[in-house]
Amino acid sequence: MLNIFRPAAHRPRVDDAHVDPLYRRLRWQIFLGIFFGYAAYYLVRKNFALAMPYLVEQGFSRGDLGFALSGISIAYGFSKFIMGSVSDRSNPRVFLPAGLILAAAVMLIMGFVPWATSSIMIMFVLLFVCGWFQGMGWPPCGRTMVHWWSHKERGSIVSVWNCAHNVGGGLPPLLFLLGMAWFNDWKAALYMPAFGAILVAVIAFMLMRDTPQSCGLPPIEAYKNDYPPDYNEQYEEELTAKQIFMQYILPNKLLWYIALANVFVYLLRYGILDWSPTYLKEVKHFTLDKSSWAYFLYEYAGIPGTLLCGWMSDKVFKGNRGATGVFFMVLVTIATVVYWLNPVGNPGVDMACMIVIGFLIYGPVMLIGLHALELAPKKAAGTAAGFTGLFGYLGGSVAASAIVGYTVDYFGWNGGFAIMIGGGVLAVFLLILTMLSENKHKRQLKA
Repeated sequence: MLNIFRPAAHRPRVDDAHVDPLYRRLRWQIFLGIFFGYAAYYLVRKNFALAMPYLVEQGFSRGDLGFALSGISIAYGFSKFIMGSVSDRSNPRVFLPAGLILAAAVMLIMGFVPWATSSIMIMFVLLFVCGWFQGMGWPPCGRTMVHWWSHKERGSIVSVWNCAHNVGGGLPPLLFLLGMAWFNDWKAALYMPAFGAILVAVIAFMLMRDTPQSCGLPPIEAYKNDYPPDYNEQYEEELTAKQIFMQYILPNKLLWYIALANVFVYLLRYGILDWSPTYLKEVKHFTLDKSSWAYFLYEYAGIPGTLLCGWMSDKVFKGNRGATGVFFMVLVTIATVVYWLNPVGNPGVDMACMIVIGFLIYGPVMLIGLHALELAPKKAAGTAAGFTGLFGYLGGSVAASAIVGYTVDYFGWNGGFAIMIGGGVLAVFLLILTMLSENKHKRQLKA
């Protein structure tokens, strides 16, 4: 590991009188850093989808462009898993901004260098590289949250932080519209979000910190008097990659279940999001501004939806993450069917469906990420989150890009929606299995 990424050294403890005010100030500051830092990753993750309708006009097929776009998901799935392990032994203050700047640099190349969008393979390779750097975003945020917020606080803080997906994901179409207004250049979809990402990376570095101990503070468990049942001094020791994988990841059956469920949650999430600019333009005859606003509303509807899902998970379903996921995924599958079958000429219904799907889909995404964090010790949290992400992106997101794209080329949009709706049904089935397995696991713990 490069020395620049090594965890920050522990500092001498501050006076007891300063512990509480320093903890309070730093937690607000650090949360802003990981929230906006991770949101900026979404500026340069799926903005290529906004350029796809213009690349179709240049002669590229939808299936080939879907293949190129899948480069991000393939690389991100592997990278989130591998970088999760690296991030568990790294300083998130350096790790997160470095990945963001590198991903943005790839998008600047695609936006300003003509050969970068001249062939499918070149676009695939560049998007693959971008996707690899994308894997440096989620894991350091997970590491940060489990070190700065105790177990009893974590559900609320993760549900609020998870809205960063939507804050960042909804901005590229607006930046694209701004770039079109300024430069009348469709490649603004690539370089305008990249400039914004670099600016946020600098701000995130100034706000973020490593562990509480690196700031002279006690561990969060001591500060909040919130200790896991088997907590001991070893919880504060850094683990080797072998220990993380062999003790806490590979033998964890429940982690495998939620990882498989994540495949089909992501298939529906990105199947709708990635193809909405193309589908709405080709089938529903939306103009650029209307399809861009639909994309934006899909993402921002996820903010209240995620918060509602977190609240319902705690209050209505009494902490049963699987049951909450089933409830939301049944509704989002129904909304997808309505979106598909709505006749041309009813743009209000299409907009409403995009809002409803966005409102509902991000709750299950958040719950699976939260569940992964809770199923491993905090020194292995990044790897656990990366493990579920590996399945979600390598399986679900790749299918949403490539399989849906080629299916539409050969069988039309009806075939594409059959794939996405089938994914929703399978997600419900696997979440039911997850719920039943979790209940059995809890009964065994009580016995």
